[in-house]
Amino acid sequence: MRIEGKIPRWMQEVGNDSLTYLNVSHNSLTEVEHFPWKNIEVLDLSSNLISGNLPIPASTINVFLISNNSFNGEVSSLICNAAFLEILDLSHNNLSGTIPQCFGNLSNSLLFLNLKKNKFYGTIPPTFAMGCQLSNFNLNGNLLEGPLTPSVLNCNGLEVLDLGNNKINDTFPHWLGSLPQLQVLVLKSNQLNGSLCVNSSKSIPFFSKIQIFDLSSNYFSGPLPVRYINSFKAIINLEKIGSTVSYMGVNDDGGDFYTYSIGIVMKGQDRELVKIFTMWMIIDLSNNQFEGGIPKVIGKLNLLKGLNISHNNLNGNIPTSIGDLTSLEWLDLCSNRLSGTIPNRLADLPFLSSLNVSENQLHGQIPQGKQFNTFGNDSYEGNKGLCGFPVSKGCNNINPPPPNVLEKDGSKSNIAFGWKVVLIGYGCGVVFGMFVGYVVFQTGKPKWLVNLVENQHERRRRRKSKEGNRSSR
Repeated sequence: MRIEGKIPRWMQEVGNDSLTYLNVSHNSLTEVEHFPWKNIEVLDLSSNLISGNLPIPASTINVFLISNNSFNGEVSSLICNAAFLEILDLSHNNLSGTIPQCFGNLSNSLLFLNLKKNKFYGTIPPTFAMGCQLSNFNLNGNLLEGPLTPSVLNCNGLEVLDLGNNKINDTFPHWLGSLPQLQVLVLKSNQLNGSLCVNSSKSIPFFSKIQIFDLSSNYFSGPLPVRYINSFKAIINLEKIGSTVSYMGVNDDGGDFYTYSIGIVMKGQDRELVKIFTMWMIIDLSNNQFEGGIPKVIGKLNLLKGLNISHNNLNGNIPTSIGDLTSLEWLDLCSNRLSGTIPNRLADLPFLSSLNVSENQLHGQIPQGKQFNTFGNDSYEGNKGLCGFPVSKGCNNINPPPPNVLEKDGSKSNIAFGWKVVLIGYGCGVVFGMFVGYVVFQTGKPKWLVNLVENQHERRRRRKSKEGNRSSR
């Protein structure tokens, strides 16, 4: 049975001074005028139908969850009086206005800040205090124009940074790569631009623990970031993840575990993941203006689950090193200018369940067998030179020329005989043999042949008689 309408009066009166924990999530509450509980520490009103302005709980609050409601209006800066606030989730509402700048001062206690899917505008809080404890910072799906300032580097324990689906107009913040615990970086669907090339010659590790790297739908240009790919030690399996849990999240002081969530494109479909599996390794650089070839070093990312570099200006061949990505489940290279053939090694990827190489300039036979037997024609359309299953164009089976004759040491001989030469010689030999045979049978025994045979026989007889005399002596 669900609680509907306002919070019941009895609930407001019970434990007015002593209640510290209240969970009324997943009901049908529609209205909350104020929070009467003076010593409340954990308050969960998520997944209701509550609208109106957001009431501010008592300053004793540690965990405040009101996601998936219809709250609107601005967030009062009075919320920053909650000096012990650790978990704050205001996501999926209709809140608007600017983000209270004092949130940066809360970062000494705040672990989890989720403002996703609201209507906040203006700038991101410019200052994060020294000793910042934030591990999850999610502003996805607002109207923010940025920029993100380097003061976020004060948050040494930051694991998830999601600024996707905003209006941030800036170059790529390379300095984020020095955050030692950063595992998820989502900057997709903004107005970020410029190159991802790093000019520094220093061997500073960049994004060594990154597992999800999503820069899709921006205006980045230049070559793909080889420096970063070489530094993704967690995906290369050089950096031990060290997690004993199955999902990414954070524990509050009470021992409760709050999982992180994220929206990604998986196998061509937009997915909202309420939990992030710790073993997911995803790179999405699609819908940008990257150019040049796909670097061979991408084959080092052997724990990668998903790779999407579609809708760019990439050219050259598909590197065979992609065949080393033995954990790969989806690969999207569509809408580029890739040429050459599809490497046969891709057919040996055991978990590949989604492939898209459409709208390129590929040619030759499509690899056959194993996972490739499950892909449809839409995976290859727009490549006029491709043939074989499942496209309608068949491949002409032309036998290759025979290999050159090899000498004993394996090197190629200077003399090579083709099959036509062999047939010509064979035919001439047959005709000559038949001619000689005909002459012999017509003329009888040729004298020169008889004399030759008899002389050879007489010489052998004399040699044997001499050898017999020597042995008797």
